Amino acid sequence: MSGTRTVVADPTADRTVIAGAAPAVDDELATRLRVAVTRLNRRLRQQSLAGLSPAKASALGTVNRLGSPTLGELAVAEQVQPPTVTRLVAGMEEAGLVVRSTDAGDRRVVRVRITAEGRRTLQRIRTLKNAFLTRQLAALDPEEQTAAAALVTLLEHLVADR
Repeated sequence: MSGTRTVVADPTADRTVIAGAAPAVDDELATRLRVAVTRLNRRLRQQSLAGLSPAKASALGTVNRLGSPTLGELAVAEQVQPPTVTRLVAGMEEAGLVVRSTDAGDRRVVRVRITAEGRRTLQRIRTLKNAFLTRQLAALDPEEQTAAAALVTLLEHLVADR
């Protein structure tokens, strides 16, 4: 992606284009990408929750990623209110997926850690998601598979921290 690009509102066409981009990128492409990614995410969630609600599966992954977050840190990361995260953690704790512990530095603070069962469940979820995508990709013809590989590279570029 080289060259200078300028985002320009085109009031006559009721859309935004990126000047200097070839081909022109407009709101329609952005809309199609958003809808496709949203639908793919929904399909992945439906295929592979390993018996967890989408909210619990997401929170479990976040606990794993953060290591030992406080309930407040988990609420912020999951973009939910503290009472919601308290209910999620209680359900995951009941299922043996996480444990709560008191912070060593401040006994008023509760931290959450993933258990071995939680790690196995998270791995099962990831395996199911990968299996679903593998089946979908295998159904494509070779040219579509090549295009899919290129698309993954582009998507990785779109979401990269810059």
